[in-house]
Parts: sequence; structure tokens; C-alpha cells
Amino acid sequence: MTSVIKKKDKSFSLFNFVLELLMIVLAVFVALPIYYLFVTTFKTPQEALEHPLRLPTHFGFQQFVDAWNAMDYLNVLKNNLIITISSVFLVVMVSAMASFPLARRRHKLNKTLFFLILSGIMIPYQIAIIPLFRLMKTLHLIDSQFGVIIIYTFVFMPLATFIFHGFIRTIPTEIEEAARIDGCGVGQTFWKITFPLLRPATATVVILISLNTWNDFVFPLLFLQSRDKGTILLEVYRNVGQFSTDWTHMFPMLVLGILPIFIFYLVMQKQIIKGIASGSIKG
Repeated sequence: MTSVIKKKDKSFSLFNFVLELLMIVLAVFVALPIYYLFVTTFKTPQEALEHPLRLPTHFGFQQFVDAWNAMDYLNVLKNNLIITISSVFLVVMVSAMASFPLARRRHKLNKTLFFLILSGIMIPYQIAIIPLFRLMKTLHLIDSQFGVIIIYTFVFMPLATFIFHGFIRTIPTEIEEAARIDGCGVGQTFWKITFPLLRPATATVVILISLNTWNDFVFPLLFLQSRDKGTILLEVYRNVGQFSTDWTHMFPMLVLGILPIFIFYLVMQKQIIKGIASGSIKG
């Protein structure tokens, strides 16, 4: 009996060793592009071509200074913040309010509307780019940050509605019924009782939509034609030449573009983990 247990322990430990070794190899493959991005930002163009993975001979920040000035970084950062914060705010407000009646009312029409909204997740928005462009042109919203914000709101609303709908279903209806007995209307019940309980879902939606909006390239490229209204990724894209690309000039731009959303994710990562864990336990 003891020999069988020892064999199982040996096989289990061997399996763990192989699994951990595989994880280490995968981690190296994932970390390699990040390492390449970091070291290239401190190299000269000649050094980056001759020794791509070697550490730079000297560390300097002149590349970041040049990238900062070339991008007009403060202006594009402001544009990114305006578009991202406005889009996230509208998505949270519209989706939360839409999810409340869809989750609480058992009418067939509500179920139909809910599945109709969810179809926005299943159907890729890329197939509607041409009609969307014609619609935005008809509404005179081309080269308008407000137009891009409206697009983001409706593109990400189905996902946010799905998340809020699932969380509202986990909240006991007795809490809302008690609020109505105390004289609260539907609006007061939602804003004072239900919405504060949706903090994990709200944090999850805010992080997911922020990441997707900040890193999106397609909509700013199509609908923001003026350079003073552009985003960080558009400035990075302008550094890509037709026949050659100066990577030592482009990579500092990428770092400057990633840095704000990376800091935001580090600050909010506990909230998204808590939100996902809460949804998996309650659901």
C-alpha cells in the first residue's frame, strides 16, 4: 500500500515539475516582448539594429523627451482622458439603468429586449463600419470627439448590460420592496438601494471599458481627422513609415501611451478580481 502511495506521489510531483517548467517557459515568451520594448527605448537606432536583445551601453532619457515633444503628449493624453472617462461614464449610467427593469420584470418583451441587446456582443461591430461612417457623416459628427464617445457608448453597452444584469439578479428583491414600503419610487430605489450594491460590477465594467477604449485604434483613426483631436495611438501610428520605421523613436511613444492605463490597472486590479469572484460565487 505504501509503495503505491509513493509511486503516486512521485508521479504527481513529476507532473507538477513539468507543469511548472512549462509555465516558466510560457512566462519567458510573454516577458520577452516587454523586455525588448523596455531596452529598445534606451538605445540608439544603430544599437537597436545590431544588438536587439542586448542591454543598452548607457541609459538615457533623451528618447522619451523627443517622443514627448513629437507626440505633443499632454494634448493627446488629454484627448484620451476625455474620450475614455466620458465613454465609461455613459456606459455605466445607461447600462445600469437599462439592466434594472430587464432583470426585475419577468415580461416576455423584457426578455426579448435583453437578448436583442446581447446580440451586440455576438455581432462584431467591424461589419457595420461603412454604414456607421455614413451615419456619422450625416449627423455631422466626423472629426468630433463627442461622436467617438457616442460610438463607444453603444459598442460597449451590451457587455456592460450583461454584467449588470447578472449582478442585479443576485440582489434580494426584499430590499427593494422594503424601500418601496418606506415611500421610495422606482428611481429612488434604484439609485439609493440597488446601484450602491453594484460596486463590484461597476468596478469590473469601468476597468474593462477603460482598457478597451484607451487601447482602441480603429474608431479614432476613422472619425478623428484633426491632429489636435487625436489620441495617443494615432500619434504612434504616424511614426510608422511606408518603407521603414524608427523603432527607437516609436517604442518610447508606446511606453508613454501604456503607462497611464497600466497605473490605472495596478490601482484597480483588486476591484476587478473581487468583482469576478463575487459574480462567480453568487451566480
